[in-house]
Amino acid sequence: MFQTSVYVERRAALAQRLKSGLLIFFGNNESPMNYADNTYSFRQDSTFLYYFGIAHPGLVAVIDIDENREIVFGNEMSIDDIVWMGRQQTIEEKANLAGISQLQPFNEVFNYIKQAVSKNKTIHFLPPYRADNKIILSQLLGLPVNDLKPSASVPFIKAVAAQRAIKSALEITEIERAVNHTIDMHLLAMRNTKPGMKEEEVAALIHGEALRTGGNLAYPIILTINGQILHNHFHGNVMQEGQLVLNDSGMETELGYCGDLTRTFPVAKKFDSRQREVYTIVQSALQRAEAASTPNAKYIDVHFEACKGLAEGMKAMGLMKGDVAEAVAAGAHALFFQCGTGHMMGLDVHDMEDLGEQYVGYDDTLKKETELFGLKSLRLGRALEPGYVFTIEPGIYMIPELIDLWKSERRFESFINYEAVEQFKDFSGIRLENNYAMTNDGLQLLGKPLAIEIDEVEEIRNSAY
Repeated sequence: MFQTSVYVERRAALAQRLKSGLLIFFGNNESPMNYADNTYSFRQDSTFLYYFGIAHPGLVAVIDIDENREIVFGNEMSIDDIVWMGRQQTIEEKANLAGISQLQPFNEVFNYIKQAVSKNKTIHFLPPYRADNKIILSQLLGLPVNDLKPSASVPFIKAVAAQRAIKSALEITEIERAVNHTIDMHLLAMRNTKPGMKEEEVAALIHGEALRTGGNLAYPIILTINGQILHNHFHGNVMQEGQLVLNDSGMETELGYCGDLTRTFPVAKKFDSRQREVYTIVQSALQRAEAASTPNAKYIDVHFEACKGLAEGMKAMGLMKGDVAEAVAAGAHALFFQCGTGHMMGLDVHDMEDLGEQYVGYDDTLKKETELFGLKSLRLGRALEPGYVFTIEPGIYMIPELIDLWKSERRFESFINYEAVEQFKDFSGIRLENNYAMTNDGLQLLGKPLAIEIDEVEEIRNSAY
């Protein structure tokens, strides 16, 4: 946990923003894999972590603004728990570290909410995303489960999103620690991959490094020779020379802050000429997006700068044709780049995605555009304020099924040279991703250097043989 004052000040700022009412915060519970006592690795809800810092299952907290009370509801360990798991830090001790002096048994939250409702207090809650919390909230408020999300408090959502979006110096330091450990994970992959190995062997090294540093994975590892599959978590392929390895993996610190990096490298010692040409286009698009990322620039404009860079490269290779600006405006580039250029990052690898993209990545002045293919996955479009932490991750993905579909529909024939594209259906994909903080002075790359230039990557690959 951070020092106590951090959590006290965060809660005070939130209460000041909302002025009145009762704020409910749901922590997460243990989640069984195949029977009750065999659970997945526990991860606390990120908003609960942000305001209370307690990584313990089975908690609900309230901030009663009108009565100036802050309470954590949860049950201390029973003797059976102690026999099974050993004596651990109590919830009361953890709550005190967060500046909370009032602790009550879990079931008392029902009485507290019932009394608040009887007093006609405004009850603020965030949209629940876990089934068990939906059930509890439904019982607390007497609302059908399907009515919970539309009934969530928009002022509460906006207040949390606005506060969590601006990262403090402490948070950026913690995120950078996650990024640096993530870089070590990526260097392990680059240095240890050899022809004939299975993807899972390298994925195991990556996961082991995350655990070794005292944290865990920020999200399931993407380590694949099929980089055209945007979120491919299968690790059973044997890697061979001539193929590319796309590694998208990140470490999460014990405080819950994430790193999220992607590198693409050859299984061989060097990129072949075709791989080198496409890699250069993706790297150029990354640099173009970086240059466009200035304080208060809209990220949707950054996205389109990356798209134009990718389209220009595709045109130079003969895969696209016509006016590049017109092609991007029409969405023709999405044959090769089907997703968004980046997203917010922090306590979640896609920061605050549970609150809704319209409140996190967009705002009242900028609504999400979903008509163009690819934009539905652009999680960030709003102006980049100082304090934002985010990714830039352009890529080129040759998806045979998508190529066949668009070709059969004769889609964007004035912009796409399908005869040339056919020769790349076996290419797979390339993505490059870095993590950044926006400052008053401009873009700050987070973390120590990680090889990205072709000669840097090839030098590491040569050392692997």
